[in-house]
Amino acid sequence: MAQLLDYLKRAVDDKASDLFIVAGGPVCEKLDKKMIPIGEERIFPETAEELITQLYTQAGRPMDNYMRDGDDDFSFSVGGLARFRVNTYRQRGSMAAVVRVVAFGIPDWQTMHIPPQVMELASLTHGMVLVTGTAGSGKSTTQACVINRINQTRSGHIITLEDPIEYLHRNAKSIVSQREIAIDTEDYLAALRACLRQAPDVILLGEMRDRETIHTAMTAAETGHLLIATLHTKGAVNTVDRIVDSFPSGQQEQIRAQLSMVLRTVVSQQLLPDKNGGMVPAYEIMHVNSAIRSLIRDNKSHQIDNVIASGGAEGMIAMDQSIMALCKAGEITAETALEYSDNPEQLRRRLG
Repeated sequence: MAQLLDYLKRAVDDKASDLFIVAGGPVCEKLDKKMIPIGEERIFPETAEELITQLYTQAGRPMDNYMRDGDDDFSFSVGGLARFRVNTYRQRGSMAAVVRVVAFGIPDWQTMHIPPQVMELASLTHGMVLVTGTAGSGKSTTQACVINRINQTRSGHIITLEDPIEYLHRNAKSIVSQREIAIDTEDYLAALRACLRQAPDVILLGEMRDRETIHTAMTAAETGHLLIATLHTKGAVNTVDRIVDSFPSGQQEQIRAQLSMVLRTVVSQQLLPDKNGGMVPAYEIMHVNSAIRSLIRDNKSHQIDNVIASGGAEGMIAMDQSIMALCKAGEITAETALEYSDNPEQLRRRLG
């Protein structure tokens, strides 16, 4: 009988980010974006089904949604080991799963190379902060570190709406209510509307997926709450455009005006391979000042990058400035810097 816990323990011991259970090949773990087989034995559909049934047993979760819809999201903890975020799905008629490994406890922000300018966002008391980037770029970790800083430093009610919950926060100076979508509440929109009646000081919104959720989030940020949310966009300019473009053209002028007033900061991040075989984050940080506020309102978001590049004194940093700093510090190669750069030709000249 295939033992799920053996695979989970191996992934934790190896510091893997994910575990893959897909029939037709061996169980694999993902280490620094490389797929590493665990053993040489290929697993068959029956073995995959056995392992995935064990996942549901560990989580104490019925398989009804999975059997009906063909995919499912959930999370569970194994005492003394780690927390795991699971996506189960069907492929070629057989069961499959990807298991994300989340260590217990909140990571140390300095160890995770999160800039101090990002951690200072914990001192904000109202407005909207967006943490953006592609899937697997470390957004959840950055958010967890900021929420932990708030929890450790001031009194209030923090409500997190997540799908699924990744990091567990224990009450410190604040009370932290963590709600998991589809388990504790129906969906993001319903949870967000309800949480406005739950006396929140800080709201963490796992993802702004649709127009209604974006609109409700902006209203929450307008009414005196600090709202920290995620978008799967790359860069501050794309983030602003994505929010505005999700509304019909007749509403976009009003949305630009509203967004220019509620948006405080956009943090965009990506993970780059370092020289030691690991990963290191690069950040773009945009703080909304009067110049950026005007550009958002006047539909000139394409000029925002220039303001970010010259905004170092206000704590702003462009993605290519962050990448160049990593290169000059010897953490990444010049080839990696150019590959991940927004403007490779310009960066090549600056690197000499």
